[in-house]
Amino acid sequence: MLMDTTSRYFTTLGSPIGTLVITGDGVSITGLYTPGHRDYERAQTGVQQPDLFGDAAQQLREYFAGTRKDFDLPLKATGTGFQRSVWQALTAIPYGETRSYAAIGALIQKPEAARAVGSANGRNPLLIFIPCHRVVAANGALCGYAGGEQVKLWLLQHERSHANPDSR
Repeated sequence: MLMDTTSRYFTTLGSPIGTLVITGDGVSITGLYTPGHRDYERAQTGVQQPDLFGDAAQQLREYFAGTRKDFDLPLKATGTGFQRSVWQALTAIPYGETRSYAAIGALIQKPEAARAVGSANGRNPLLIFIPCHRVVAANGALCGYAGGEQVKLWLLQHERSHANPDSR
């Protein structure tokens, strides 16, 4: 079915961290929001179209079941060039691991940009799909999360418990 990419579509999905909102433009996934996210309510505007998000919903179910570590979806994150470079770097953080804001800054050739990396993380519209929850302070502190700090903690613990099942 050909969709109008100027329209905004969404669906909701129950999960262990609350009801998620998935948004899209008819071709790509443009957002994934948890109940604690500042844009959660606003994300539930447009046309509710669950059929458009079947693959995303299935992959999220697999992620929460601990059987999926990577996502294979058409994602479209709107942001500045710097934000997009940070978000791209986040996708290189292995499942079950974390990196510091400074390490992400160094990875994108901006070693002094730890605060800006944090700001870009906070603007990530594709929580979980672009794993900003895997970024922590240099001392390992959680340092907030756009989807809520409890959600960040849950996601990190979930991934660690499924990262290497042979070591349990």
